[in-house]
Amino acid sequence: MSSAPRIATLLIALCVAVPAMGHDKETAEPAEARFAFLDVNQDGVVSKYEYDSDVAFETMDGNRDKQLSAAELQSLMGGAQEDGATSASERIVIADLDRDGQLNEDELRRATEMRFTWLDRNRDGNLDVAELRSGFGVRVRP
Repeated sequence: MSSAPRIATLLIALCVAVPAMGHDKETAEPAEARFAFLDVNQDGVVSKYEYDSDVAFETMDGNRDKQLSAAELQSLMGGAQEDGATSASERIVIADLDRDGQLNEDELRRATEMRFTWLDRNRDGNLDVAELRSGFGVRVRP
């Protein structure tokens, strides 16, 4: 699997609504795994460029209609929804400004920028693993 689809899959999981979870070992391990995938240049931080939505949107938009549907997001999340998990439709609704049930590039970019800014607690323009872990699984409201 190339890095672009991995980054896109992880990015969408981070940038739209995620159910609140605790910050125990179960949360730390997935956060560190996502950090490792997002840190493409392996410099120990995730830059805004690495977190950017340009490549992510192109990768996620499977049918190239310039919209990210719930079905496309669900396939990125691994197909079938697990019991009790937030559905793709529920994840999209947070960033879906025009309420059409899909995300366009502007909506995805806005959600991504909001999430990155929220995670960057020390405001240095990069995310370290501790920042990502502290916000992992926590829902950000616009």
